[in-house]
Amino acid sequence: MTNPIRETLWDPIAGFGVTFRTMFRKPVTVQYPFEKVPTAPRFHGRHQLNRWPDGLEKCIGCELCAWACPADAIYVEGASNTEGDRHSPGERYGRVYQINYLRCILCGLCIEACPTRALTMTNEYQDFPDNNRADLIYEKNDLLAPLLPGMVEPPHEMMISDDHQDYYRGKQLPIFPVDPAETAEVNPAGTVSTGSTGVATGSTGASTGVSTGGSEE
Repeated sequence: MTNPIRETLWDPIAGFGVTFRTMFRKPVTVQYPFEKVPTAPRFHGRHQLNRWPDGLEKCIGCELCAWACPADAIYVEGASNTEGDRHSPGERYGRVYQINYLRCILCGLCIEACPTRALTMTNEYQDFPDNNRADLIYEKNDLLAPLLPGMVEPPHEMMISDDHQDYYRGKQLPIFPVDPAETAEVNPAGTVSTGSTGVATGSTGASTGVSTGGSEE
């Protein structure tokens, strides 16, 4: 049997209990985008298409990420590498790569499906808020990782090894001693120094002129 006094007096007070407990607490409002709270180290943010140490793309255009996406937010078109137009080791590369962030739920299933670790997720999220829907469809150039020192913009031949399997085994660019006189001739101003070592390009025999030690820093 219900108690009419409890229903009339106590139940409304109990229902507002959470409200009463939080009325006098300090608000935690974040003034975004002027104030940005640091994210957790493993936060799933904007995607990134990674590169190999010589600059070739890790994406092989297999489309497994697109198949794994539960929101159908990824679109990939693969193409074959040809002589003089190589973008990745092996036979194929991702010619078209799009991520629709209007659909993406940042679940991370796509990076789990990637067999070459070409697709990872960064801590960046500041670019997502936008007033234009078209700008939230990221193309391949928007997702590619920037070129680091020693990398060469594709297309170019494989520099680490003639065998594309060496890339997946973790082989790095071979290191060879550099003649300081040659360095001075190439860069007499001395703005970039290769120190005592350089990075070779494997089968091509060219030098990328990148410091492997701490001299550049």
